[in-house]
Amino acid sequence: MTPDPETIMAALAELYGEPVSRPHGDAVAELVLTVLSQNTSDKNSGRAFVQLMRRYPDWDAIAEAPLDELIATIQTGGLAQQKAPRIQRILESVRERAPDWNLAFLEEEPLEEARAWLRGLPGVGPKTAACVLLFALGRPALPVDTHVERVAKRLGLVPPKTTAEQAHERLEALVPPEEYYRFHMLLIKHGRRTCASRAPRCEACPLQAACPSSVPGAGAAG
Repeated sequence: MTPDPETIMAALAELYGEPVSRPHGDAVAELVLTVLSQNTSDKNSGRAFVQLMRRYPDWDAIAEAPLDELIATIQTGGLAQQKAPRIQRILESVRERAPDWNLAFLEEEPLEEARAWLRGLPGVGPKTAACVLLFALGRPALPVDTHVERVAKRLGLVPPKTTAEQAHERLEALVPPEEYYRFHMLLIKHGRRTCASRAPRCEACPLQAACPSSVPGAGAAG
């Protein structure tokens, strides 16, 4: 039987500790950092973000930087040729709505309107929009990255063939909104430390007895 979200969170919190939400308030920085984090490690994306902040004095300078220069600046983050123009297009769109780079209006708008505005930015999908809402603004949105998606599928919370976008919708409906941050952080830690993609350490998992994918022949997703 598939464990419910509260059982999952309680078991993982015993293993990893309780996460504490501290929204940082900088929605533009979260947008850029999330783009940099796509298809790379946190270490590499973090290094690219630091290099970006060191090289340019403000968001205007990044939006107007020569593309080749921007690509070279974020090269360590991977896929720089795709990410650099995407970041510039996002910044240009943000500046049209908020020339002062202050996206505080997203805190006041109805949640779905705020999400729709973010999703309307060039190249911004459900995960990036949810990261901005949750981590920057403290609003109830549930980012589903590769770790969260993999663990959720292995635990049977979403069907194996569910797309990333469908996984966002299903998990947001399944998990109480006030628990989105806790759920996201605990599943990310579990995906990185225990429930790895290629060699999950099922013997070290507190959910092994209830996990349908730990049964021999069950066919773990991911």
